[in-house]
Amino acid sequence: MDMRGGINASYTPWLRKLGVTDIDLAYISGFYKWDDVQAVAMSLTYFSMGEVSMTDQEARLLGEARPHEFSLDASYSRKLHEYVSMGVALRFIYSDLTNGMKASTDNNAEIYHPAVTAAADVSVYYKQPISLPMGDSYISAGLNLQNLGGKLSYNDRTRNFIPATLRLGAAYEIPFDDYNRLQMTVEARKLMVPSKKSKFAKDDGGNITFDPADPYNSTTNQYSTQAYSDLNSMAGLFQSFADAPGGAAEEFKEVGWGIGAEYSYNRQFFARLGYSHEDFIKGNRRLVQVGAGFHLSIFMLDFAYTIATAPTNPLDQTMRFTLGFDLAGIKDLVNNKK
Repeated sequence: MDMRGGINASYTPWLRKLGVTDIDLAYISGFYKWDDVQAVAMSLTYFSMGEVSMTDQEARLLGEARPHEFSLDASYSRKLHEYVSMGVALRFIYSDLTNGMKASTDNNAEIYHPAVTAAADVSVYYKQPISLPMGDSYISAGLNLQNLGGKLSYNDRTRNFIPATLRLGAAYEIPFDDYNRLQMTVEARKLMVPSKKSKFAKDDGGNITFDPADPYNSTTNQYSTQAYSDLNSMAGLFQSFADAPGGAAEEFKEVGWGIGAEYSYNRQFFARLGYSHEDFIKGNRRLVQVGAGFHLSIFMLDFAYTIATAPTNPLDQTMRFTLGFDLAGIKDLVNNKK
């Protein structure tokens, strides 16, 4: 729907396949189009990890915690050309995994604290209509650089990378008649986080420790915990494209991909089917997702269901519900009733 402004909210019960009942992922977003060429948006993502029993290295109980994370985004997008637009998003990230607990029962043990950082997304989108006898079709392509930013630290000693990701996608939408349309999509994605087992592995003294004769030897070809923590996030981003111990063959295995199709009737009723694939040694998330939804003048409802094709995947049978409202449509409806 071509809306002037809107609000969307989605809810995902997380890891229900494992019998977990108190882990949830929630997302809410809103946008407003100033005019035909620019728009602003905000979104909030909240991840509740339920109640967790915290223990030390000797398995002694430290207490109960309710870990949670959230990110708050603000974005601006603008149409640069008839077919080209660009967007920038700024993100605040907050992660609290221990609720301020100590690392051990020792009175002098360090206290873990929430981690905070900031990141940015940069995206470019291209969409061009193509005239066909049965109506206009559309070809589109996009590039998105996600989570370009700092690192997270829970103890002021070690810092952790956030999931910076490069995504490339394309879609082709074709009409069958005035009511029926089919859109086909393809996507490739690359996690831009350096490997701890890496061609560039160094010890704390800065000495090269990679052995090309035995690239999978974790003793000589892996960063120490501190050296990996000290690696600059931007340096790690560029390094991630050429650091796989197995060379180019392994580097290509780090590229995940997905395909999908969406059928729509009168741009009101939708049915979707997609498949996402990762290599066995690079995550092994192989997921089929089916979905359906309907969009009315001021209201939209979508449902998605994930089926894992790889064995013992905790994301199997994950459901997602999304509810959206057209703010301008609601305003017009209220005004008409007056």
